[in-house]
Amino acid sequence: MALPEITEQLLAAKKAKGITFADLEKVVGRDEVWIAAVIYRQASADAEEAKKIASALDLGEVYAAALTECPYKGCLDQTIPTDPLIYRFYEIMQVYGMPVKSVVHEKFGDGIMSAIDFRIDVEKEEDPKGDRVKIVMNGKFLPYKKW
Repeated sequence: MALPEITEQLLAAKKAKGITFADLEKVVGRDEVWIAAVIYRQASADAEEAKKIASALDLGEVYAAALTECPYKGCLDQTIPTDPLIYRFYEIMQVYGMPVKSVVHEKFGDGIMSAIDFRIDVEKEEDPKGDRVKIVMNGKFLPYKKW
């Protein structure tokens, strides 16, 4: 998968500084997955948030300005499911898949989450503005082995 050039530059600066998404969470005051989504150009930051991200990475105003632009979301293959609920999961992975992958790798290393040793919980949360779906996925981490 080809990443936008700005994403490659932001990730390179993040790596060079030795900063994690959790570190950026403390600086920006937003969740680490959301910050990763901004860096992967799946979300946009406001001017203050973008300035904090760029500053933490020692990058200039050009980068901060770019992070405020509305991104073109979704960059996975184009096999699109037709069931509305399944499509929403597809959409979620289009937008947050790469950011979540990066956060998992930062926390666990190079590997995957098992779909065999795995739990998923679906909960209903009552909300006066409309009930909410809460989904919790819990899978064993499986590191890639060297041989």
